Amino acid sequence: MAPRILVADDDRAIREAVARALELEGYEVETVPDGAAALDAVMRRAPDLLVLDVMMPSVDGLSVCRTMRRHGDRTPILILTARTEVSDRVSGLDAGADDYLPKPFALDELLARTRALLRRATAELPTGEARITAFDVVVDELARKAWRGDRELELTKTEFDLLAYLARNAGIVCTHHAIYEAIWEYDFGPDSKALAVYIGYLRRKTEQAGEDRLIQTVRGVGYSLRPA
Repeated sequence: MAPRILVADDDRAIREAVARALELEGYEVETVPDGAAALDAVMRRAPDLLVLDVMMPSVDGLSVCRTMRRHGDRTPILILTARTEVSDRVSGLDAGADDYLPKPFALDELLARTRALLRRATAELPTGEARITAFDVVVDELARKAWRGDRELELTKTEFDLLAYLARNAGIVCTHHAIYEAIWEYDFGPDSKALAVYIGYLRRKTEQAGEDRLIQTVRGVGYSLRPA
């Protein structure tokens, strides 16, 4: 069965162009004109991927992201934004989006990012031993759950994938490029703040009061999961 994609954008021309491009690639597509309709559509029938404009009437794209993540919905979300400032793009990731694409964009790039997000979401479950133990962190890739000590961590899909990657490579310095390729399947480039944003999320969730820093920064190189 073809993956089902929900496209939410108040610009009819963009909405229809994106839908046509996705349908030509063989996807099943539903379109809606605003954030409120997007939330209704998600509750009615969960898509495999949500392509979501930021600036929409009724309920904006960031509010849609926050609402879905607050309710535990881990549907991959690709944000479309006309805003070009890094802080605006970071806001999309901060709200729970998995990726962002600035407008105007090439349809080929939209399709490439769509394929990458769907591959990540539908990747085969690991075989053999699926529980990773790294120091006092345990990651269960089959159950998609993680703990630090006795405390279960509440993680988004991307946060979980990032922690699992760092745990699999515990004690090793993982470069920015390697992490981008493993988690996003392409490198955002040296000016991107996406990885730093997600490292910040993980630190807040894995390093509560009284707990030592677990994710170390190796300046100019990358990150490593190991005690300080």
